[in-house]
Amino acid sequence: MVILENLIKKVTDGDVNHNYFYRLVKSQICVSMYGELTKVQAYGIEIESQEIVNDKVVRIQRDCVENISPQRYKVKNLLKMVYDNTVSPIHMIDILGEYIDEYTSDFDETLKDIATC
Repeated sequence: MVILENLIKKVTDGDVNHNYFYRLVKSQICVSMYGELTKVQAYGIEIESQEIVNDKVVRIQRDCVENISPQRYKVKNLLKMVYDNTVSPIHMIDILGEYIDEYTSDFDETLKDIATC
């Protein structure tokens, strides 16, 4: 997994500072096509939050979905949405679940394109 982009948001809530990191990540998946393994590039999102009290990190939470879509622009739009709405790692799947389910078909389309080349 490679981090392509990292958006940072800082939020203060009383004595607690929250640092949120929203990352666009790239990886490859191997898919069997006609008895041979084919590599397909995939993009995903990682969200990390750090709670800081008295300049000390007291909690780190992280969640990642690596293979959302082979379409970078779609995943980048999702990254912007979670960043704009300050989505925590705990709620990432709740917010992105339907999009992830919908974008699964993008891999089928990519494989069809590869097969016709």
